[in-house]
Amino acid sequence: MPRTRIALSMLAALVAAPFAAGAAEVKIGYISTFSGPEANNGALMDRGIQLYLKQHPQVPGGHKIEMLKRDDTGPNAATAKRLAEELVARDKVDMLTGIIYSNNAFAIMDVCKQAKVPVLIMNAGTASITEQCPYVARVSFTMWQAGYPMGDYAAKKMGIKTAAIAYANYAPGKDSTNAFKVAFEKAGGKVVADVPFPFPNLPDFTPFMQKIKDLKPDAVYVFVPAAKWATGVMKTYNDLQMRQAGIKLIGPGDITTDTELPNMGDIPLGVITVHHYSAVADRPENKAFVKAYKEAYGDSNPDFLVEQGYAGMAAIYHVIEKTNGKITAEGFINALKGWKYNAPRGPIMIDPDTRDIVDNQYVREVKKVDGKLVNVEFDTIPMVKDPYKALGKK
Repeated sequence: MPRTRIALSMLAALVAAPFAAGAAEVKIGYISTFSGPEANNGALMDRGIQLYLKQHPQVPGGHKIEMLKRDDTGPNAATAKRLAEELVARDKVDMLTGIIYSNNAFAIMDVCKQAKVPVLIMNAGTASITEQCPYVARVSFTMWQAGYPMGDYAAKKMGIKTAAIAYANYAPGKDSTNAFKVAFEKAGGKVVADVPFPFPNLPDFTPFMQKIKDLKPDAVYVFVPAAKWATGVMKTYNDLQMRQAGIKLIGPGDITTDTELPNMGDIPLGVITVHHYSAVADRPENKAFVKAYKEAYGDSNPDFLVEQGYAGMAAIYHVIEKTNGKITAEGFINALKGWKYNAPRGPIMIDPDTRDIVDNQYVREVKKVDGKLVNVEFDTIPMVKDPYKALGKK
């Protein structure tokens, strides 16, 4: 693939009626992962984006969207930065969006600051990303929004006294497990081991999980970047008979994503996670979203990446409406500060102080419903602001 990029100049022409006189053409640089081992993550986010565009063919104000789609090939900061620079300098985009991986997002923040181009993050979750440029907002999550509540819940509600933390050894993994540790120890628990997995290549998890089993903690809190990583951890946990040894497996929703559960057999049954989205949630907005998704893409459930792409496009439409299609860095941020939306995950808001998402976090248990494994929400922690920033962590 020349220059590791998908050169699709037009994702969708969205105006049902002829291009209105005086209307603007909004050019959006869309950087995500469309090839390589993690290509499915980009495909899922793209489905959410496409679904929103299909349901909303009329862009606010009669404006037109042109999305310039670029492939970062995975967690590749140098490639992501180069693509962002090209989109800004050569293609003259009005904003950047997408961005699966945190290391790519950090690299793009240099472009955000230097070129004063706004960025809407649809996934990358390391908490400090939004502190790197004043023109970035995030519609996805921060690692602390799930990790911190999970630590508190594990100690106070699950009776867990000791825990090991295990994680893919890159920024989100460190962020997630640090969040869990801070809350868990604050609530009286003790972290007895810190076990990083090599990253980015999928490792053999056996020696790492065996080390944890030998320590006999009450639980192991795991963060991995979903997909095959999650299935690998789950199967190793089962092969080593860690559940039988009395060690609970807990974590953020990345370890039991809706799209990966079918690949795990019955191993995840009973696993408790904290996360912002579940495909089987009984909210009207979510039921409509899942129905539309299945009509478009088949019988599989959407997962959080799909939902974030969908919510991200809702945010972009809002910005276009508020700026009348003339997007500047300041106009972008002013439009999104305090923005509220009833998303499939529930109510969301962009925190006007941090430009990060504020949303519900749900405590979920993996159960079998109608013969399929699903994440059943049974408790809600309402409208969680990023604890990292609320606690002043640096």
